[in-house]
Amino acid sequence: METYLNHPTFGLLFRVCMVEDNQELFTTLYAQRLFFLVTTGSNGLAFEPISRSDARHLVENRLRILRRMGASKDFEQLRKIHKQTFQ
Repeated sequence: METYLNHPTFGLLFRVCMVEDNQELFTTLYAQRLFFLVTTGSNGLAFEPISRSDARHLVENRLRILRRMGASKDFEQLRKIHKQTFQ
């Protein structure tokens, strides 16, 4: 399922993957060059800009977790997103 979020400055963001509970990685929809770690808390959403290399590292860590869990469908979906976004 694709998830989108509207950033107040950068417009529509595309969800790359979940990172931890209440934390997800998003990127700008069209250029996919700006990345944000979005945390959901009691005060709403917090956007933390992160570098492309940090975003790639987070996605690769998530891929390892999914592989260990045996979540093959989620793993394949994220692997496809990883390839489109970082290669």
